[in-house]
Amino acid sequence: MKKWAISAVVYLLVVIGGYLAYDALASGNEEVSTDGHSTGHQEEINGEENEPKDEHGDDHGEHSDTDTTNLDSEVTVHLNGAEGKINLSLVDTEGNAVEDLEVNHEKLLHLIVVSEDLETYVHLHPDEVSPGTFETKHDLPEGEYKAFVDIKPKKLAYHVGAIPFTIGEEHGEHGHGNELEADTDFTKIVDNHTVTMEPTSLKSGEEITLQFDLNGDTPEPYLGALGHVVILDEMGEEYIHVHPLEGDEPVFATSFRNPGIYKIWAEFQFNGKVFVFPYIVEIQ
Repeated sequence: MKKWAISAVVYLLVVIGGYLAYDALASGNEEVSTDGHSTGHQEEINGEENEPKDEHGDDHGEHSDTDTTNLDSEVTVHLNGAEGKINLSLVDTEGNAVEDLEVNHEKLLHLIVVSEDLETYVHLHPDEVSPGTFETKHDLPEGEYKAFVDIKPKKLAYHVGAIPFTIGEEHGEHGHGNELEADTDFTKIVDNHTVTMEPTSLKSGEEITLQFDLNGDTPEPYLGALGHVVILDEMGEEYIHVHPLEGDEPVFATSFRNPGIYKIWAEFQFNGKVFVFPYIVEIQ
């Protein structure tokens, strides 16, 4: 009988000791979880600190430049194209004029216009004639075009999208594809100025540096930079506006999300005049 009583006491002490040990271990784990050593590490992995950073800022343009193609735009652009004049109005989701814009490379608004077949390219800077309303003259011939309105509203989300319009009579449906062929030679001559584009890669999903050999010409500052590069996909839908990296050389960094055919327009100013050099590339 005494042996049974002693065994019961020992068993009871073991149970109590085990419970106390478990309680201490659980309390210790709670402290690790709340002082930031475990949950803090998870936040660092999933939070902004570990998101891929664009070290070149908006040099990658509007797609751009920053990937804004999946954002809902809070600005709607209404465009009226006619012979000799283009009118633009910017309104927010409530129909109010959007007038609070950042100056972006010396201008409030950059208007890129390309023909449907991507042969014609113009870079215009309409004047603000009233709050949220811009106007510019042009000498575009009759035809089908796409406009890209490049602005930076201070308080509203916005991404650049293609705006089809027609000058003169409409001759067909917008949005047809173009059968562009990639260049085999990246040296272009425009009005006796020779510029060679030297891409570091032609692969999608990675940063690509576009270097331009101006063959002895010295570029003049144009809109606050040594040059500008605009890129469109073959359908004329995906827009990228690229500004040069810091330094005294015409070097641009960008990337392509998807393989395909793209057209690149490089703008440089020599002796007070802007020249546009077109290139067609195939991104693998």
